Amino acid sequence: MEVKGQQSGGGFITRFLQMESAGGILLIVAALVAIVLANSPLGRYYALLLQTPMEITIGEFSIDKPLLLWVNDGLMAVFFFMIGLELKRELLEGELSRRSQVILPGLGAIGGMLFPAAIYVAFNWDDPDALKGWAIPAATDIAFALGVLSLLGSRVPRSAKVFLTSLAIFDDIGAIIIIALFYTENISLFALTVAGSCLGALTVMKVVGVEHRRAYFAVGLVMWASLLKSGVHATLAGVLLAMFIPLKSRHQPGISPLKDLEQGLHPYVIYMILPLFAFANAGVDFGAMDERYFLHGVPLGIAVGLFVGNQVGIFSMCWLGIRLGLTELPRGMSWLALYGIAIICGIGFTMSLFIGSLAFEETGVDRFFDERVGILAGSLLSGVVGYLVLRHALGRSQVAQGQG
Repeated sequence: MEVKGQQSGGGFITRFLQMESAGGILLIVAALVAIVLANSPLGRYYALLLQTPMEITIGEFSIDKPLLLWVNDGLMAVFFFMIGLELKRELLEGELSRRSQVILPGLGAIGGMLFPAAIYVAFNWDDPDALKGWAIPAATDIAFALGVLSLLGSRVPRSAKVFLTSLAIFDDIGAIIIIALFYTENISLFALTVAGSCLGALTVMKVVGVEHRRAYFAVGLVMWASLLKSGVHATLAGVLLAMFIPLKSRHQPGISPLKDLEQGLHPYVIYMILPLFAFANAGVDFGAMDERYFLHGVPLGIAVGLFVGNQVGIFSMCWLGIRLGLTELPRGMSWLALYGIAIICGIGFTMSLFIGSLAFEETGVDRFFDERVGILAGSLLSGVVGYLVLRHALGRSQVAQGQG
């Protein structure tokens, strides 16, 4: 009986991890645990844990940061590295390599960034400090969004998953550009020069056909540390490094170093790094808040931007592109299903929290708003309403197909 019980438990864990929604579920659990801890007698210890100082020193070079920033600057660089691998694969031989598959999600991503940002700016136009967060609602959490979509099971057409994934990839590209251009500190030319030399070394390695992972990781680590010291956000090192990983092996036909690395990293990122990031960043202490925290333009702008801005921006841009003949509605999808996916894209959780940490890390603990309140509210609304709309839309489409 004991052996049977062990096998049964292992089987459950294996089946859970194979679910498309597993990553999203773990994110929710990690966020809930953080919120419960932050609002319990253990809240003080939760805060102390995140502020635990950690230092690495090599000679005169040192990196001294609290645990929270090691998660946001260090572990999230691995997340962005996996995003970079996914981007390169999709652009070279995936859905984004075909022009017909690019236009619709590209238009949707543009609308999904511009409209939420505009709504946020409208709420915070007269507050220079609050305006720093304009990009927070202009981000989609692909893990959560696909998790919600997977709850609908086999009713979801493949075209819907392809559209949502492609749109999220474009959204990630936009987020990377925004971070690089707008969320940088004082620039260190020496550190940037070191990072540039790393790019030169990676270029030489790619030309001569180097395929050893450790060689790329060693150069990537130096580039990460250089960018960390340069003022340009260090997570960009992950994306830059991914662009140099070979898609196909010159020495072993049929082997893809990029795909192997992406598949190897995926479980660690989805089941460990992202839940840890959510645990470290989602702990909102509601007991310490008054009405100003909820009625301030920052949380209101984020919540309305995520929930309203994404659905209006994505759907309207897609509708315009289809009506102008630039693209067409994906096969198997109705207009209502497209609208439901646009709503789901308002789940900004991971990327919104990350951009929020960059936007307001210099404002200090005395600010009388908390951007995480708006992120949680907007993402929750988008997930629940989007699910209900899609459930209705896909149910109707199945009935119509049956009658046809």
